[in-house]
Amino acid sequence: MKLRQLEMLLQGVSGFNNPSAEREQYQTPAPLAARLLHMAMLAGDISGRTVLDLGCGTGILAIGAALLGADVVAVEDDGEAIRIAEANAHDLGCNIRLIQIDITDPQAMTLIPKGDTVIMNPPFGAQTEHADRPFLDMALTKADITYGIFNARSEQFIREFIQGRGEITSSILAGLTIPRTFWFHSRDRHEIPVEIHVIKRK
Repeated sequence: MKLRQLEMLLQGVSGFNNPSAEREQYQTPAPLAARLLHMAMLAGDISGRTVLDLGCGTGILAIGAALLGADVVAVEDDGEAIRIAEANAHDLGCNIRLIQIDITDPQAMTLIPKGDTVIMNPPFGAQTEHADRPFLDMALTKADITYGIFNARSEQFIREFIQGRGEITSSILAGLTIPRTFWFHSRDRHEIPVEIHVIKRK
């Protein structure tokens, strides 16, 4: 599937009805989701693979991976987001397995299966400091390769945090466009510079 075709399909994925600022619940824009997934597909890490989406939200990355031929397990702790993800998957004719659990729950390590590839857009830690760390920990435990969206200028922190466990093998710059969502947003649209990092487990 071509990048533009995937992007157009993902435009139909519904976002959060009642997003939480504390949880940093922003819908991953379709162009950014498609870019990450297409990059992973070209590397042979999506089609025919077992793919885990950690913190799937309303399912845009998980659904995109399924459209590209992956066997997808999506993990999310928000029940409403899970229901929207299920509806989105149904609307686009995708079959994804959804697990409702918090990544930090002690049972998560047992309930979340291992896979070939992790895809994720974890919290950046803007509201809760170090909110991205449990996602990195889980990703390194569950798969050999991870494609993640992170705040710009995070590369050095990630390299230090995963030292001895994994390494960043490639990175690309991108943008995350956030529409006015919460009371503290002063502009109709806000462009946040982000980085897509590919992390290989050692």
